Amino acid sequence: MALALRRRQGPSKFEQAADGSMTLIEHIRELRNRLFWASLGIVGGLIVGFIISRWTFHMLSQPYCGLDTSWVRNPISGKLECRFITLGVGDQLILRLKIALWVGLVLGAPVWLYNLWAFIAPGLHKHERKWAYIFVAIAAPLFIGGAVLAFFVVKHSLAFIMDAGVIGGTTQLEVTAYISFVTSMILLFGVAFEFPLILLMLNFTGVVTGRRLLSWWRIVIFLSFAFAAIATPDPGPFGMTLLAACMSLLYFIAVFIAMINDKRKGRGREIYADLDDDTISPLEDDRVPVGAADPIEAASTIDPPTPVHKPLPLEGRFDDMT
Repeated sequence: MALALRRRQGPSKFEQAADGSMTLIEHIRELRNRLFWASLGIVGGLIVGFIISRWTFHMLSQPYCGLDTSWVRNPISGKLECRFITLGVGDQLILRLKIALWVGLVLGAPVWLYNLWAFIAPGLHKHERKWAYIFVAIAAPLFIGGAVLAFFVVKHSLAFIMDAGVIGGTTQLEVTAYISFVTSMILLFGVAFEFPLILLMLNFTGVVTGRRLLSWWRIVIFLSFAFAAIATPDPGPFGMTLLAACMSLLYFIAVFIAMINDKRKGRGREIYADLDDDTISPLEDDRVPVGAADPIEAASTIDPPTPVHKPLPLEGRFDDMT
């Protein structure tokens, strides 16, 4: 009981940061503690990622191993095995560390994202924190959906990419280049799927309306295909077209949600929203014309200015800090 009363005596760190009573040194200490716990989360995820890195590599290599020419018969055991080409001596170890780092960032995301949010949240208002929770809850499924779609694209377009080459058939690939290609596709698709979330943020903050967003549909579709053609590492038409089509579909879904939000908030129902620009005002015109012979009053005198007091000496107006 005494311990509980002792804890209630002073405000928490969150309350101190929110009301501005925390000093600069305390902010720096808070940042140091948050970075420390975030680093522990990433290191813990890195350890787990190193343990499951072989299983992760097996999952990422499924599109490549789905090709018939990727299987080579082992001269010793006589079994067919999915083989990659390795050029450097330490490529396999470096690749395993890269995969462990990717997995560690994903597994440690709840820890480092929480500490990042705990440091930023005191500077936000209550309604801003509420919308941040909603947008983060939407952003995570969108990124996962983009990553799954990227894996699907790689799986179905890899054979076309290999067959359309100069050799005219699939060959064994270098392992680091292949993993970089797959991870780049996953990251690109995941980030591209966050595009409608940016539009919703603009609408919910009142920057643009749903009708305004809908009027940009030609530009958005063109930019979606241009972005997919330039940024996608997949040179085949399947991946670029699918990414641009998904971005366009998500754009129209975001516009639909924005229009529902505008209807809920009553946007577009202003007093003069239904009136034409050339419509005459309904207010009565009670202006009285001024005649040419009306008398003009004589100008009144202006009071003299008040004297300015002598300023105080410099040492009397400022303290030793300012």
